[in-house]
Formats: sequence, structure tokens, C-alpha cells
Amino acid sequence: MASTKVSLTVNGNEVEAEVDSRTLLIHLLREHLNITGPHIGCDTSHCGACTVDLNGKSVKACTVLAVQAQDGDVLTVEGMAAADGTLHPLQQAFMDNHGLQCGFCTPGMLTRAHRLLQENPNPTEEEIRWGISGNLCRCTGYQNIVKAISQAAAQMNMKEAAE
Repeated sequence: MASTKVSLTVNGNEVEAEVDSRTLLIHLLREHLNITGPHIGCDTSHCGACTVDLNGKSVKACTVLAVQAQDGDVLTVEGMAAADGTLHPLQQAFMDNHGLQCGFCTPGMLTRAHRLLQENPNPTEEEIRWGISGNLCRCTGYQNIVKAISQAAAQMNMKEAAE
């Protein structure tokens, strides 16, 4: 097995790891870097529980080799809160609207919603539903997830308008 050194930035921190060249990004994060927010849900890229932000795009970390993330910038749910522990508006909105039931899909759903709001700061309900359609909630909490994303978008837009 060929071992490869991978260097990247994860949640604002520069990291390095020695991995097998076939190691998936999800396994690099969870097993080598102990970043366990992104979950392994299906190993087939259907569920989205492993969704992270890589270089400004949502990706399912079970479909990306760690070596493909070389010199990349990864954001996981752990990197969304402020340094002082203040929750990101999306995280708070998920709590406020019970957008997390069992919590298994939540990290992937949050990072996907984060990217969605970066791309479309004022999405309609239909745009939210389409934007998160690659992430499955097995508890069928979509109604509350959509409400949470809508609330976060409104709060973020109000904050931006005030600045």
C-alpha cells in the first residue's frame, strides 16, 4: 500500500496526515484527524451525512479521496461556530426549530445549508428543498429543517443589512 502525505486546512487549521492513497476524505477526517461531525451513513453517496464544504463547494466526503483534497480548504460542522463557542445562526436555528431529531443527518445538513446560503442568501422554500435534496433525513424532519434554514437566512440577511 502506497502511503501519501496530505496537507490541507480543516476548519481554519492547517493539518497533515500520512494516509493510504486510497483513503477517502471522510476517513481522513474521522480516523486520522478525529473530526467526527461528518458521519458515515451509507458509503454510497446517497444520504449526505458526510457532507463537508471543500474549496467552496458541498461534497460528500465518502466520494472524495483524501489526496484530492491536497492543499484544500475543508469546513465541517465543527468549524461553523465562532471561536468563543457562539453557534452559527444555522446551528441556532436548527435548535430553535427542532430541525434535528436523531441528529445523525444534522452535520451534513448544516454544512450543506451553509453552502446553500452562501450561494443564495435569500432562498425560497422550494429553493431550500432543492438545495438540500442530496441530504436525507431518516426521521423525516424536513419541515423543521426548511423552517430552520429560512430562519437562519432571515437572521443573516438582517444582520448583514444592519452592518
